[in-house]
Amino acid sequence: MANLAKLNVVMCGTGEYTTGWTGSGASKSDKKIGVVGLTLFDLRRLGKVDRLGMVGVNGGKFPAIREHLDKNIGRVYKDMDLSYASLPLLGHVQVCSWGIDRFDEFPKEGKVDPLAYKEAIDKLSPGDAVIIFTPDPTHYDISIYAIERGIHVLVTKPAVKLLSDHNKLIEAAKKNNVVCFVEHHKRFDPVYSDARAKAAALGEFNFFSAWMSQPKSQLETFRAWAGKESDISYYLSSHHVDICCWILQGKAVPTRVVASAATGIATSEPFNCVPETEDTITLLVDWVSTTSSKHRGTGVFTASWTAPLKAGIHSGQHWYYMGEKGDITVDQAHRGYDVTNDEAGKSWFNPFYMKYSPSETGHFDGQRGYGYVSIEKFIDAARSVNAGEAKATDFDTHGLPTIANTVLTTAILHAGRISLDEKRPVGIKQEGDKWVLE
Repeated sequence: MANLAKLNVVMCGTGEYTTGWTGSGASKSDKKIGVVGLTLFDLRRLGKVDRLGMVGVNGGKFPAIREHLDKNIGRVYKDMDLSYASLPLLGHVQVCSWGIDRFDEFPKEGKVDPLAYKEAIDKLSPGDAVIIFTPDPTHYDISIYAIERGIHVLVTKPAVKLLSDHNKLIEAAKKNNVVCFVEHHKRFDPVYSDARAKAAALGEFNFFSAWMSQPKSQLETFRAWAGKESDISYYLSSHHVDICCWILQGKAVPTRVVASAATGIATSEPFNCVPETEDTITLLVDWVSTTSSKHRGTGVFTASWTAPLKAGIHSGQHWYYMGEKGDITVDQAHRGYDVTNDEAGKSWFNPFYMKYSPSETGHFDGQRGYGYVSIEKFIDAARSVNAGEAKATDFDTHGLPTIANTVLTTAILHAGRISLDEKRPVGIKQEGDKWVLE
């Protein structure tokens, strides 16, 4: 990859996952300095990416975001280039539509513009990339706008809320020969990926149960959209729904979803989310084997953002898999690493996702974290397609979370939402080469 052309990237979304900044200050979660921005700044240091842009809705936030990034990244890690408007790119003589800035921002001059992503993408060239971490309902519009202009796309989970939109993205990505990945980073967790390999030896699928939670404080972070634009199932269960689909790829398919929800906490003081906000959502999914006519399986996926505040973990992550010849139990909330102090009590940490402590030389040292790897895999794939070393569709056969390989995840999540809204079971079936809901 060292001789491949560097990739220009626009980051869509300026919040917790991109910068660690929430609008009222640094995030109180385990992503206090973000994931996307930090990873891309480091990949630029390593020679894989070049020009960077960042898109929000309110340009007035950028001075605080820049200060936050400079304080917590630029002054912490050695050789981390965060240069932007006031800092010219020394030695760089090529002038492009982005001027001489290495980190451009949209919308400019403090303006408010929910369509600023179009201006940013219009300044890119075919073969450049966008990474999308924005509210769920915006994923499709941004993704399709980029794909139709020949831009590679990495979109956070859930890729989209509607199965029909997912199908359109599959077709558009194939037509334009662009890489479109969904940022299902749990596929790169070494425990999850190794467990998937172990599951292959356990025969036919029988039962899968997953629990994922975040503390009630997240309702403060997500109050602007919680219950209005998306729900906790889309936001959290998307992780384990995708893992189950990945384990069962080529072995079993989902046929029916029934959803149930608990309510009452998110809509009460002090959170005051909109009345339709669910606290905890459970999806019951029927599966049928594609290799044996007699085997059927059941999946249960529960997600909540009303977990206790002082549990010592930010995300509860547990799942259980049972096949006809054995089972697997995974607890990724407690990884054998805990720290206790007088103020916070005991906390369990996860440096396997993002390691924020610097190396012995003072450089960023998180390249092995699966949050980092998830983004780097996308960058590498886009660069290889640009160089003519691969076609975008080649990655559909690699077990990577491409838009084509994640369609059943969206089908299950969308079916769950319909089941909650219409209080009925929702069927999933294949018509030709497309998956549809009944």
